[in-house]
Amino acid sequence: MIKRLTAFACLFFLFALTGFTQSVFIFDRENKSPLEFVVVSQAKNNLVELSDESGKIDLSNFSRTDKIEFRLFGYKTINRTFADLEKKGYEVFLESSTIALEQAVVSATKWSQSRQEIPARITSITKEERELLNPQTAADLLGISGEVFIQKSQQGGGSPMIRGFSTNRLLYTVDGVRMNTAIFRSGNLQNVISLDPFATESTEVFFGPGSIIYGSDAIGAVMSFQTLQAEFSENDNFYIKGNTALRTSTANSEKTGHVHFKYGGKKWAAVTSISRNDYGDLRMGSRGPDIFLRPNYVVREGDRDVVVENPDPQNQVPTGYDQFNIMQKIRFSPNEKWDFQYGFHYSASSEFDRYDRLIRVRPDGTPASGEWKYGPQSWMMNHLKISHTAGKVSLYDQFTLSLAVQNFGESRIDRNFNNPNRRTRVEQVDAYSANLDFLKDLPNDAKVFYGLEYILNDVKSFGTSENIFTGEMGNAAARYPMATWNSYAAYATYQKKLTPSSLIQAGLRYSRFGISADFNANQEFYPLPFTTSNNEEGALTASAGWVFTPTDTWTFHLNASTGFRAPNVDDIGKVFDSEPGTVMIPNPNLKAEYAYNLEANAGKVINENIMIDLTAYYTLLENALVRREATLNGQDSIIYDGELSRVLALQNAAFVRIVGLQAALEIKLPQNLSLSSRINIQKGIEEMEGGIQSPSRHAPPTFGVTRLEFKKEKYRAQLYSEYAGGFSFKQLPLEERGKPELYAIDENGNPISPSWATINLKGFYQIQKNISLSVGLENITDVRFRTYGSGIAAPGRNFIIALMAGF
Repeated sequence: MIKRLTAFACLFFLFALTGFTQSVFIFDRENKSPLEFVVVSQAKNNLVELSDESGKIDLSNFSRTDKIEFRLFGYKTINRTFADLEKKGYEVFLESSTIALEQAVVSATKWSQSRQEIPARITSITKEERELLNPQTAADLLGISGEVFIQKSQQGGGSPMIRGFSTNRLLYTVDGVRMNTAIFRSGNLQNVISLDPFATESTEVFFGPGSIIYGSDAIGAVMSFQTLQAEFSENDNFYIKGNTALRTSTANSEKTGHVHFKYGGKKWAAVTSISRNDYGDLRMGSRGPDIFLRPNYVVREGDRDVVVENPDPQNQVPTGYDQFNIMQKIRFSPNEKWDFQYGFHYSASSEFDRYDRLIRVRPDGTPASGEWKYGPQSWMMNHLKISHTAGKVSLYDQFTLSLAVQNFGESRIDRNFNNPNRRTRVEQVDAYSANLDFLKDLPNDAKVFYGLEYILNDVKSFGTSENIFTGEMGNAAARYPMATWNSYAAYATYQKKLTPSSLIQAGLRYSRFGISADFNANQEFYPLPFTTSNNEEGALTASAGWVFTPTDTWTFHLNASTGFRAPNVDDIGKVFDSEPGTVMIPNPNLKAEYAYNLEANAGKVINENIMIDLTAYYTLLENALVRREATLNGQDSIIYDGELSRVLALQNAAFVRIVGLQAALEIKLPQNLSLSSRINIQKGIEEMEGGIQSPSRHAPPTFGVTRLEFKKEKYRAQLYSEYAGGFSFKQLPLEERGKPELYAIDENGNPISPSWATINLKGFYQIQKNISLSVGLENITDVRFRTYGSGIAAPGRNFIIALMAGF
């Protein structure tokens, strides 16, 4: 017996000397997700450790007799004894002190990371926000962030403006796959509406240049859409669950239906999503500038175009369209190391009228167009993603291979007023991409993300002309040359924790890109001095950032980055009218434009109930592609579409400077209330011809949103106001002054963009476990307004009701 006691005493003494092995896992109390970068410390012993990406922390070196502190910026600091931890099964749950801080994001490196380790600003839009606010399109989904400004030329569209940039200076990704194509233009884009908000799990906006990971076009921001994921069964049994939704809105007589299913077993799973949207003509508000009203519109009567009176001038005729979306994903995981995912996405719209062109009038007061519409817009993607987790001795810990084929189809159909010739231009793009991405943890709290990328776009463009009297068909000028655009690149990002409160990150990318274009098909219409062009160029981009979190109530981010945009087929080869009396012609000699960005962020939590977040940034775009006067065969004007038009061409001839501030405030109030506000101030200067400086075209007025929210168990309600400042005639960019049909008029007859504000109310009620109801009243005061640069007025007072049922 004495021998046994002696052995036990020795073992106890050895255990006390060598410590013990005990891990604790730390989670977010609300969503149960693991928390990385939690600072775990014992002041008495001067011990500090950080939790890893799984929320795990090893307490082997910690004393069992002293309290342990757990702290993370944005969460309430807590202290626990070992007895407390043992009672809770060595699990710790931290409660958010102010807001949900987007702990897991993927847009920065394509790998899931803690928001606390990203030097750049990122904002996320969750599924819960989408269900409450009920955006109709993916463009509206981006708009609910309060940090993305949306321009609309017609109801079937939505072109984001972010940090003074828009169109092909912003990048879209879907499940990590680049959506931008070689025909993304500098004019307003509508492609984002191809995405289905109902099939979107989460949306992230990565602000500033993202070219290290995403390459060309990622200058102003990267908009990352993560779609519904297939989920494995938690046991060996097959499962099936799903959700259906029905929604209607009064402003455009919306009829929307959606259903999705998730099903599978232990090693395989799938998800199926289907949505159908039908939108009628959009009705504007009753209080605002009369110039936005639609007093008449064009109809075809017999063999003539006739202007008829609109019985309801607030009804914007014609603006209705419909859309269909389907998504199918299949996932297979034979073991813990391998994961295979295949995704199929398809979207198709009906024809939709380009409203901003239909409201143009000639000098004699007659409409400019008898018809102007986009043909059906389609998008299809086949995406295979293979993921592997290796051992620590490998060159990587994890890798993903992403292979995607996308098919884009769009067309434009237009005919001048009382002209029998209808022109149709059709564009088809086949986009192929391959990405190989690696993640490797390094010694001394460091890691590296690196990868390879290849992209190929094959562009086909056709033009036809039809005499609507005789039905005779003929050739017409195509919008683009037949062309291919390709890019290949290598990139890497290094990240290291210098101390528990300090982290640095640096990245580097080299890209090669080229265009091959054949202009022969358009020579009979535009005798260009060249028939083919071949361009190839390289681009080197870099970034460096620092994250400093001295306490759980302060955080600082500093980031310097560069970005680029390679000329695409739209830049070098398009012929089109940018505004009445001008025509754009091809320029095959363009070079890449480069952006240089510097930003600083500070966040402060006050008394665990108030959070203030400020980001200031400066971006310089050099070698910018801008419209400049040009000549064609020595002539500065040509006949285009029956009108003498001044010749313009894109040229590397300018700079753009953007200075801005993004501010956010969140306050937790008593009685389950919270108040939040976001405001965005951006000022841009763009160099024009002759060295003249103009306000930048894509830097909108100051805009933002303020929300008062009530949240308790089954109920959520939100009263909020969206608002934007205005531009006087002197503040209006020079390019926009040539589009008076888009704007209100001041006392001198000059175009202006008035300020506006709306008051809105949304509510969400969980009727039963699987049944919920969402209702809303938008633009309660029925304000009539157009957002800056838009050709269509925003919806007037709008009642929304949606019923959702799970099974």
